[in-house]
Amino acid sequence: MSNEIEIGRGKRGRRAFSFDDVAVVPSRRTRDPEEVSVGWQIDAYHFDLPVLAAPMDSVVSPATAVALGQLGGVGVLDLEGLWTRYEDPEPLLEEIAQLEDAGATARMQELYGAPIQPELITQRLKEVRAAGVTVAGALSPQRTKEFSQVVVDAGVDLFLIRGTTVSAEHVSGRAEPLNLKRFIYELDVPVVVGGAATYSAALHLMRTGAAGVLVGFGGGAAHTTRVSLGIHAPMATAVADVAAARRDYLDESGGRYVHVIADGGVGRSGDLVKAIGCGADAVMLGAALARASEAPGRGWHWGPEAHHPQLPRGERVHVGTAGTLQEIFFGPGRTADGSLNLIGALKRAMATTGYSDVKEFQRVEVVVSPYQPR
Repeated sequence: MSNEIEIGRGKRGRRAFSFDDVAVVPSRRTRDPEEVSVGWQIDAYHFDLPVLAAPMDSVVSPATAVALGQLGGVGVLDLEGLWTRYEDPEPLLEEIAQLEDAGATARMQELYGAPIQPELITQRLKEVRAAGVTVAGALSPQRTKEFSQVVVDAGVDLFLIRGTTVSAEHVSGRAEPLNLKRFIYELDVPVVVGGAATYSAALHLMRTGAAGVLVGFGGGAAHTTRVSLGIHAPMATAVADVAAARRDYLDESGGRYVHVIADGGVGRSGDLVKAIGCGADAVMLGAALARASEAPGRGWHWGPEAHHPQLPRGERVHVGTAGTLQEIFFGPGRTADGSLNLIGALKRAMATTGYSDVKEFQRVEVVVSPYQPR
């Protein structure tokens, strides 16, 4: 059944849905929330929470990566951020938080123009490893060749190649593109790649040997990709499409399971619920964790797109402070806006609809029910 809509006589478009357009539906069974499991495992690494913290300087520092690991999630360090460009970035993070809106982008471009120092990559990753938690770091596709060996030598457990979009068939006439399949094969650690927002793009990434695929395309709170490039991928449809690619690749490969991680548009607890309901194994959180009192952004949030030297596709946004990391994950909630007790909300939603773990909850019934949040 086609859900294409005629835009004009010469163009048709497929109807796609965001998380605000869908909702999960109760079933005939309910459970006790205390008997629900939200843990997940990728490769040899098990996590109590289906959450990765986005590799953004406003979200993850070495200290918050450790705190997130101790809470049961995983903090992913941006290995091209201020922490790998400056010995002490704290004064610069404070400066970014104090910038006037009019000059914020230009000043951030200056700060992020400093060179990446390989020895700082090693130092930051070792700081996390010393705490005994899972070590995860991210590079963009453009920097992966240059710094990947440094990252692996430093002892990373999970390696992420993260960009606005990452394809298995990048075409360039200026330089030899990264051969993802060969790169992943030669690496000794599990690799998660993305973003991808379509069935075919995700299937091609899965065929490279990736352990996980990040689903999204510039859909986070700090992105302006839709207004600057005219590109947008509504997340409910994108996650469901990539979950279908995972299912088909499971058959094609004879049983190899690739994890689907929703990356973008998951700002509140209800979005987390619906991301997993649409087929995600876990989510990557940015703004939701930038609201933590421990977050290095000090109530502000931005991603690497906000300081791109030629074409910024994001901005620094004020998200405020909602509570501690402990409160954001486990409560108690003091407001009804979905910013606190994310895991409690997920467990309650799973229990209310009768599911006992994340894999089961991916089969929950979903309805199209457009909703405009206040």
